[in-house]
Parts: sequence; C-alpha cells; structure tokens
Amino acid sequence: MKKRKIKLILILSILLLVLFTSLNIFISYIKMKKTVEESIANQSLEAAISIASLIDVEAYKQFLDNPEKNDYYWQLRSYLNDARVKIGALYVYTLDIVNPQVSIAMIMGLPSDVEGFDIGMDCTVPETQVQKAYNGETFATEVIQDSVHGSYLTVGAPIKDETGEVIAYLGIDISADTLNGIKGKVVEDNLFIFIFNGVFILIVIGSVFFLQRWYQKEVVEEVEATEDTYQAEIKTLITSVSSLRHDFTNHIQVLHGFLQLDKPDQAKQYLSSLSKEVQAINSLKLNIDHPGLSILLQTKKLTAQNHNIEMDFTVTQDEFNKIKTTDLIKILSNLIDNAIDAANELPEEQRKITICCKADDTQYIFKVTNTGPNIAEAGQIFKQGFSTKKPESGKIRGQGLFIVNEIVNKYDGQITIDSSKHLETTAIVTIPIK
Repeated sequence: MKKRKIKLILILSILLLVLFTSLNIFISYIKMKKTVEESIANQSLEAAISIASLIDVEAYKQFLDNPEKNDYYWQLRSYLNDARVKIGALYVYTLDIVNPQVSIAMIMGLPSDVEGFDIGMDCTVPETQVQKAYNGETFATEVIQDSVHGSYLTVGAPIKDETGEVIAYLGIDISADTLNGIKGKVVEDNLFIFIFNGVFILIVIGSVFFLQRWYQKEVVEEVEATEDTYQAEIKTLITSVSSLRHDFTNHIQVLHGFLQLDKPDQAKQYLSSLSKEVQAINSLKLNIDHPGLSILLQTKKLTAQNHNIEMDFTVTQDEFNKIKTTDLIKILSNLIDNAIDAANELPEEQRKITICCKADDTQYIFKVTNTGPNIAEAGQIFKQGFSTKKPESGKIRGQGLFIVNEIVNKYDGQITIDSSKHLETTAIVTIPIK
C-alpha cells in the first residue's frame, strides 16, 4: 500500500512537472509573440511618421478637393509604393477619416499596372483605432483577419499641414506572414532560453525531491539513533530495578529469618543498614531543568549504586538547549559508562565518579572524573575500535569515545582525556554556544 502511494505521488509529480514546464514555455511563447507584434508595430509607426512627413501637404489638399487619378495621384502612388517595397510592408496608403467610425483609403502605394484599388475604398481599420485617428492620435491594431487581403497588422500616423491640422492619415499594413516569420526567427533565436527554462525547472523539482528524500532519511536516522539511545538507558534502568527488587526480596527473607529465630536485635541492626540504602535511592531524584539529562543521571546513579560506586553530580540550572538532546545523551552516556567500567576494576572502597555539567555565556562544559586504572595509550582512545577493556564475545568494543568525538566535532567543540593522576581519569568536553 505504501509503495503504491509513493508510486502515485511520483506519477502525479511528473505530470505536474510536465504541466508546469509546458505552461511556462507556452506563456513565454505568448509573451514573446506579443512583444514581437508590439515591436514591429512601433517600428512601422516610426516609418509611417517618417513617410508622412515627406508628403507635399498643399498638393495633397488640392487632391482631396478633387480626388481623381491625375498626375499628382500617380506621383504620390509611386512614392508610397517605393516606401512599401523598402520597408517590406503589405500596403502603404493614405487614409481619410470620414467620422469616428468610418475611414476610407485614398491612394494605395502600388505599381501602376496593378488594378482593383480605387480612390475611396472602405478600410478594415477597427472602430477603436478610427476613433483614435479622429482625435488626431497615432494608432496600431492587433492582427486583423481579412477574408480578401489576408491577415495583417495596421498602423497609422497623421499627415499634418503647417498649422498642425490633421488633413489625412498615412496607413501601413504589415502582413501576418511577415510577423510570423519574424516571430519564428525570434523563437528560434530564443530556443536555448526555452530549453534552459525547462531544464532549470527539472533541476529545481529534482533538487526538491532529492532534499526531501535526504531530509526524510536524516529524520529516520535521527529517530533510530534516539530510540537506540533511550532503549539502552531503559534497559539499564530495568536491569537496575530488577536487581534492587531481587536484593530487597533477599533482605525480606533475611528479616523474616531473624524474626522466626526470635532475634529482634539482629533484625533491627539489619533494618538500620537497609534504611541507608533506601535513603540513597530516595536521593536519586535530581533537581535538573533538562528532563533528558535528569533521567540519564538518575539511571546512571542507580547503575553506580548497583556496582557500589560513589557517584556525585554538579549540574548548573540550565536547559542546555543549544545542543540536541540525543547528542547530549550520547556524550554523557558514553563517558559515564566508560567511567563505571573503569571504577569497577578497583576495590569497592576506592570506586568514585564525579560528574559536572556547567553552562556559561560562551560554552557548555561536561566533566566526568572517575577512579580506576590509568590509560596508557591516551592518544589512541578516540580511534574507532580501540579499547582498553578486555574483549568479550559478542560485544563490540571501542565505539563510545569515537562516537563522542564525532559529536563534539560536529559542534566545533573539544574533548580532552587526562589520565596523569594516579588511579584517576578525567574527561572534559567543551561545546561552544552559537
């Protein structure tokens, strides 16, 4: 079921990737088309203004008074045709704006042998642009679909006399084929950008998937490490409690024996010594702000008591929240376990461990001191697999200080082991607060 869900998520992700990539390319293409049309319209408009400025206005006024195919008509038609050829337009012509809705073509710039374009032909300029022309403004249309002359874009610029009065308009039609050719060239020139956008989106989504998988893996590893750490401590605690329960069962049996033998004085003495152990167990409750650290130290103290090791704590009132709880537990758990193992090698009266956890404005300091044999090869103790303990079947040695060293390095901290004093070893870990 889980695999099916993952497969479904991957399929949906791929579909979304294709959709977004296609949408991105489509939008880019539409914007590019619009930009090309606007650019060509602006260029054509500049050309229309330039062509209009060279028309003999007085002669054209006389033509408008008597619009017929006279010498001036053919002269202006030739000039407009020459301009049409030079700018590669479909048509270049003069326009007369009859009213805000209607415009007519007066002189078409075509070769003299081309027929079918008479003076005063209706124009297909849309009403919105005719309105602009009626108000004396330049205009540019979108692509017009004409069943007779094909598809084209039209621009218009006013023809003004010396007083600035608009007497006519100079219109230019740009064929849609020309537009499409330029668009195709632009798209071809920008094909790399389209491909780059698609690849970039692929890389981004791929990176998101990779980071997501990496993060999930890190979380799983962290959870597993946390479970392993706390399970180990819980097992230690259960073992210690079981040991205490077994001891107290024995104590009760001894007391029962004294009472059956009618020896109350010996029973009182035994109870007196037993009360000291009860008080020691009651002292396990520590006033520590950090709950994980409190549980760890209580567990380790109980373990130490089972081994008849004197263990003392000094812990400052601090939450130690600049270091992850799992890392803090790993550091102290391994250091204290090593200290317990070392102290166990001495007679009971010499077994002692002191633990100090301090915090100031710049760093955390964790110090574990234990009695026990000195470490002869202190320079090797941080190597994986190195151990001063005797090998046991089925048990991997030499991992504790290696793990501690790895965690300390992760926080840019330091760890030192001092075993110079006779039968005493001190491990000090400093973690800078960032």
